[in-house]
Amino acid sequence: MVVKGHVSLVGAGPGDPGLLTRKAIARLRSADLVLYDALIDDRVLKYARRAQKFFVGKRAGRHAMSQEAIHGLMIRAARRGRRVVRLKGGDPFVFGRGGEEALALQRAGVPYDIVPGVSSAIAAPASAGIPVTHRGVSSAFLVVSGHDETAFASAIDQVRPNQMTIVILMGLTRSAALACALVDRGWSRGTPAAVIVDGTRPQQQVWRGTLDDLAFERVDLDSNGPATIVVGDVVAVSLQLAEQKRSPERLALRSGNRVNARI
Repeated sequence: MVVKGHVSLVGAGPGDPGLLTRKAIARLRSADLVLYDALIDDRVLKYARRAQKFFVGKRAGRHAMSQEAIHGLMIRAARRGRRVVRLKGGDPFVFGRGGEEALALQRAGVPYDIVPGVSSAIAAPASAGIPVTHRGVSSAFLVVSGHDETAFASAIDQVRPNQMTIVILMGLTRSAALACALVDRGWSRGTPAAVIVDGTRPQQQVWRGTLDDLAFERVDLDSNGPATIVVGDVVAVSLQLAEQKRSPERLALRSGNRVNARI
C-alpha cells in the first residue's frame, strides 16, 4: 500500500501561543486535519485555517476518544493522503503519549515527524520566576507525573532528599499525598514549594509555601486549570519578573500565600 499522507506529532507548548515554534505553525498551516488535545488555546488552532479540527483530548478523566481510536484515525487519514497534525500541549514526548503514537504510525508504515514543544515542566516555573536549576542551590531536576502515586513513589525513591528540584505535572488533586510521600522519604517539611496554575496564560496563578503546607492542604487557589508543582530550594530564589514588580504583594513568600501573576 502506497501511503501519500503524513502525520506530524506537534507540541503546542505550555499555553501561551507566543511560545509556539515556527515549525509548529508551519505544520498547522499546511494541515488537512488537526486532532487536538484539551487545553489548546483557540488562537493556536486559528493557524490551521484550511483544516478540519477534531477534539480528541481528555479532562478530569473524561476521554473524548480512546488512545487506540486516535491511532486508527491518524492512520486512516494519512492513508487517504491527508496531512494530519496531532496537536498536544507541551511537548509530545513529555507525558504526552507521543511515543505510543509514533510507534503505532511506524508499525502502520505511515510517514511521520516530531515537532518538539516547550514543556510546562520548565515554562510554568520560569513564568513564575522560579529557575528549576540554580548554581549553588540545585544542579538537577526531576520531572515526574503526579497522576499515579505508585509511579511517583518509585521515581522519588531514586533520589536523595533535598538534593534536587522536583517538578510534578498533573498532580494538583493529589498534592497532599505526594507531599506526604516526600516527607516520609526524608524531605524537610520546610522545603519551599510552589504551585503554578495556568502557567504562561493571562490567568496564571502562583501559590508559594512549604512542603508541609502542601501536605496539610493549605493551598489557596481558585482555579482548576493545569498545574505544575515545584518542590525545592529554587522556589525561594524568587526572581522578580518585570510584571511582578508592579505589585509588591505578588512578591510575598509567606507560607500559604497565593500570588496572581498577569503575564
